[in-house]
Amino acid sequence: MTVTDLDSFVASFDAEPGYLDWAAYGPLAPAVRDEVRADAELLGSGRRAGFDLVGEHLLQARELAAALLDADVEQVVLQPSTTHGLMHAIYGLSGGLMLSRAEFPSLTVTATRAADALGSLSLQWLEPADGFVTPEVVRDALTDDTRALAVSLVDFRTGYRTDLTALREVIGDRLLIVDAMQGFGVVEADYAAADVVCVNGYKWLRAGRGAAFAWYGERALERIAPVLSGWAGVDGDLPLDVVPQPAASAQAFSVSRPDPLAASRLATALRHVSGVGLERIAGQLSERAGDIIFFADRYDIPVITPRDPQRRAGIVTLAPAPQDVGPLAASLANHGITVTVRSGQIRVSPHVGTGADTLRLFGDALAAFSSARVW
Repeated sequence: MTVTDLDSFVASFDAEPGYLDWAAYGPLAPAVRDEVRADAELLGSGRRAGFDLVGEHLLQARELAAALLDADVEQVVLQPSTTHGLMHAIYGLSGGLMLSRAEFPSLTVTATRAADALGSLSLQWLEPADGFVTPEVVRDALTDDTRALAVSLVDFRTGYRTDLTALREVIGDRLLIVDAMQGFGVVEADYAAADVVCVNGYKWLRAGRGAAFAWYGERALERIAPVLSGWAGVDGDLPLDVVPQPAASAQAFSVSRPDPLAASRLATALRHVSGVGLERIAGQLSERAGDIIFFADRYDIPVITPRDPQRRAGIVTLAPAPQDVGPLAASLANHGITVTVRSGQIRVSPHVGTGADTLRLFGDALAAFSSARVW
């Protein structure tokens, strides 16, 4: 059954209290778990009708993704991961690609491997002092050789939410490639400003790994060569005894047939987002992120995530003094709080279903740390 109201959506979060690590992994939604069990039975039936029923999720997932992007379904292709979608986009580029050295490795490693292997791609590295890829940073670094900008919708370290509209205005008709892993389905964004959007559902969508897709707009389809296109990236049936041209649609950016169980999980998660409404989900998530910032401020723990709700999503990153990182992380763990501790920072990521019990545990952990802190 599709959830259509915010209260029911919030109630569907059944992870143990204390889970504040949705930016790392999203425990599967109950409806996703139910769908997997049902589809697994169908795939084990040995009946063609059962296989076909599960296979219907392939188109359903693409249609739901396209609807949330306000895009054409022919421009959406299912992928095994966000990285797969980004690799298709970046390996098919030539000329200058601009990106920040602080981006998630899905971008930095892919770009470096593509440049080294092909020789037709030159990397233009950004190194913003605070890690924020702002329109001003991009404008100052643009050159005549720049052909594309690759950026995360939400920065995985700081929680900064990129202004896609402003970036489009700055880069003109250059390609804008967006890793939307940390924001799709939970924040509102101007995806029409982008040319490529890549998403995986195993975090905020609660759909599990492998439940991914990519959207390639008209400019992308015209300018990006389907270098990694496999036998599934053609129109029609299985190509035997001939090697046809890649499909004219986003299907060209696929290697093999997608996993129908992954598509089933993705479709279920996207259906719930559509049913509840992105505006309501985004508003609730903004409140929960605000709650985390409130407690951090209360106990004088520095926050590097932007305070402006328009420039953040669900990630709130704490930056305690170096000597405080260990004790604070220990206090959080001792109170049953799950977060990500990396490079001297503590990333806290609530979701819309983060309840008062979890927030109370978080506050108690910060209070215990503060009382033991030596000034």
